[in-house]
Amino acid sequence: MSKGRKKEPENGFGKRFRQLRLQKNLSQGEIGELVGLHYTNIGRYERGLSMPSAEAVNKLAEVLGVSSDYLLNGSKEEFAKAKFSDKDLLQMFQAVEQFPEEEKTLIKKIIDAFLTKKKLQELVGK
Repeated sequence: MSKGRKKEPENGFGKRFRQLRLQKNLSQGEIGELVGLHYTNIGRYERGLSMPSAEAVNKLAEVLGVSSDYLLNGSKEEFAKAKFSDKDLLQMFQAVEQFPEEEKTLIKKIIDAFLTKKKLQELVGK
């Protein structure tokens, strides 16, 4: 009989953590050093053999530039918030989500016009 290991779901914490670590071009040892953990612990987290403490999750999320919620649960909304550097702009977009569709369409057209103008300026060298 083989030993039964708990297999983590394909989209679980370990896989998400590994992908984020690799995106940052960090080795297991490097990220471990940044958060005060041994590289073997990092490997165990990635393979789904153990889970980090809440404190470690917070440190890992900070180093990886995502929220703890995204790291643990994979919430796309939390990932978007973590990647959005201008918090005022994020709040504005969240407020706009509550607008009627007609007003949202108008706002999208305005933003699209600004983006098109910017692209044209870049093409002609201002």
